[in-house]
Order: sequence, then C-alpha cells, then structure tokens
Amino acid sequence: MPFSYNPLWEILIRKKWTKEKLRTEIHASPSTIAAMGRGEGISPKVLARICEKLNISDISQIMYYIPEGYVDGIKVNPPNSYEDDESQTPNT
Repeated sequence: MPFSYNPLWEILIRKKWTKEKLRTEIHASPSTIAAMGRGEGISPKVLARICEKLNISDISQIMYYIPEGYVDGIKVNPPNSYEDDESQTPNT
C-alpha cells in the first residue's frame, strides 16, 4: 500500500460526497476507486480528472506516497532488523 488517498477521502467527507459520486463525476471505473481504497497507484489521467473536478492544483492535497517501511509517517523496522543497524542497538 504505497499511496494514501486519505486527504481525498477527507475532502469527500467535507463535500458530503460518496466515493460513488466521485467515481461518476470523474468518469472512473469501479476498479479504479477500489484500487484507491487499497492504496494502489492509479492513472495520471484519473488523478488529473480528480484535480480538475475538485479545483486542486497540488497533488498532495489529495494523495501522498508512503515509503516502504513506514506506517502513518513513522519508520517501522521489521523484527530483528536493528541487529544490522548500530544506531538502534540498545545501550548496555
């Protein structure tokens, strides 16, 4: 799930739009909206239609990228990964 569309979902809530309303307004397929719900990437053309419909000029107002190893903006290490990272070694 490398993308978050949470900013877009918040806009829809403020506008009292459903995802279905967005889908019909931007002429997107149900599978595109489902992909967004799963945090998957979508076509730049669809992103452009969303921006045009919502009068948005900065893509970060509707989505952002989540780098691998991060959850909610916080870096998470897989189990035992600190063994290879000396900065994470506990003081003894």
